[in-house]
Amino acid sequence: MEENENDQEPENQDLLQDLSEQGKTAELVEMFEELPTMDVAEFMEEKPLEEVIEYLKKLDLEDQGRIFSDFSIDLQLKLFHELDRRTFAKIFGQMFSDIRADLYQELTKEEQIELLPYLDKKVREDVIILSAYPPETAGGIMTTDFATIFADMTMAEALAKIRKDAPSKDMIYYIYAVDHSMVMKGLVTLKDLVMHDPKTRVNEMLNEFFVYAEVNEDRESVAQKIEKYDLVAIPVLNSLNQLVGIVSHEEAIDIIRKEETEDMEKFMGIMPSEDDEEYMATSSFHHFKKRVVWLVSLAAIGIISGMIINEYQGVLEHFIILAMYMPMMAATGGNTGSQAATVVIRALSLGEINDKDWLRIVFKEMKISFMLSVCVAVLTYLKIAFLSFHAMLPPGFTMSQIAIVISFAISIQVISSAIIGAGLPLVVRRMGGDPAVVASPAITTIVDITGLLIYFTVATLTLGIS
Repeated sequence: MEENENDQEPENQDLLQDLSEQGKTAELVEMFEELPTMDVAEFMEEKPLEEVIEYLKKLDLEDQGRIFSDFSIDLQLKLFHELDRRTFAKIFGQMFSDIRADLYQELTKEEQIELLPYLDKKVREDVIILSAYPPETAGGIMTTDFATIFADMTMAEALAKIRKDAPSKDMIYYIYAVDHSMVMKGLVTLKDLVMHDPKTRVNEMLNEFFVYAEVNEDRESVAQKIEKYDLVAIPVLNSLNQLVGIVSHEEAIDIIRKEETEDMEKFMGIMPSEDDEEYMATSSFHHFKKRVVWLVSLAAIGIISGMIINEYQGVLEHFIILAMYMPMMAATGGNTGSQAATVVIRALSLGEINDKDWLRIVFKEMKISFMLSVCVAVLTYLKIAFLSFHAMLPPGFTMSQIAIVISFAISIQVISSAIIGAGLPLVVRRMGGDPAVVASPAITTIVDITGLLIYFTVATLTLGIS
């Protein structure tokens, strides 16, 4: 089904473009009302601002607000500055409440003050309340477009209230039952209201055991609840257990995507920004600023590797073959550490483990890395035996002896790298930080340094050289 929808999207865009080029405005507007909102919004995004305004004028107010909600924030702001305040306020009032609040926060204080007098009382109060919550919390991402009924109503009275309140048809997932102080008592489904006797009381059918989010709860935690309990939406309650909003599963998907992108950027040593745009829309200098801090810092720390190599310069002069397998040692350690860190950070972010499990996690990674080290050691020995059999060695040493030493050193490197890769995110989490900041380049740099120490220490001790 998803594949068919993906195939349909280019066809929709082509159809809209053909109607536009042929000047069939009436047919085009009719298609705006029938096609998915996102397809229409993407089509308009590519058009000149004046043309977008003309298209919007031909739609009814509800459709204007629906399509406007799917515009990029840049286009929304451009339309705000282009339209007169009264016209914009009418569209603004039809937008989805959470997106409306996001747009309102993008306006300057002066622009907010200019707009407020043109808004209906309900919209004005709604946008001020939603804008007051930090964007990283449930309150900052919730919408107030939901249906409520009173727990002491009959099914018939409840349906009548829903029709009167007329929430967005996209938001009637669950019907939330409250008392007359808006304290949430439970929920029922629309199916419950329709299928039962109209005289049945709501509180007789009420599901009193429900999952909810607190208004100041972190948005990532809210998204995890929606995912864990497979919810279509989750109610948001304040400290008095009053229903103040809901967070939909669509919003949860956006949150998870943003958090994954942020974690991936951190893990790859890229400093995320609050105002990040798409890759091509972001300037080269902005990309440079995000990457340069980690890169320069780690390059400076990498000087330690050079100092270690310089310290063992005499060993390398006698055993050139050791230098030949240093890149393999570094690459193997870096890959092992990054693998372990990725697995642990993912498990932490999904709530599968926590920092209290650190001993079990490290022990498990030790077992895994031991098995990996055996495979790598065998491969290293065979590689040296087949590719370096002709290498010159100091008197008294055999190629088999050297191969065993290098293989043993790299196997220890695999184990230590896995412990470092798994341990560092846990340490950061234990200290109250974000495990994703233990960036992959940072782990690779640390593993390189420890790997060189292991490599040369094993070589000098086992070969009896200094």
